[in-house]
Amino acid sequence: MKKSKKVLLITFIVVLFLFIVGKIIIGNMVRNVQNISVSMPDISSVQDGNYIGEYSITPVHVKVEVSVSNHRITNITILQHDNGLGSTAESIVNDVVQEQSLDIDAVSGATVSSKCILKAVENAIEN
Repeated sequence: MKKSKKVLLITFIVVLFLFIVGKIIIGNMVRNVQNISVSMPDISSVQDGNYIGEYSITPVHVKVEVSVSNHRITNITILQHDNGLGSTAESIVNDVVQEQSLDIDAVSGATVSSKCILKAVENAIEN
């Protein structure tokens, strides 16, 4: 076999191996994320104001500011979102404000970021 064919074959095998390993790691991460529960704290006891919450699931980190007025979430600002490819999950905050709930479906293709955002909001309200 020619040297260039061997190099090409070895390169292909290495890339294939890395792809498979990456797929396994991401699959495990998403499965672990699905086991994290998010629940809506009792907002009736939360005073008006702005609250900061954070949550991380490697490699995603989220920091949010949640505004509460008259025992309702009036706004959620994402202060930090280290997300890789999960930036589309940021739209989930609109659903939380509209529904006044954290029982919101994750954004397709951005499950990890979605869960981190929801947990950060939960942490902000609980503190």
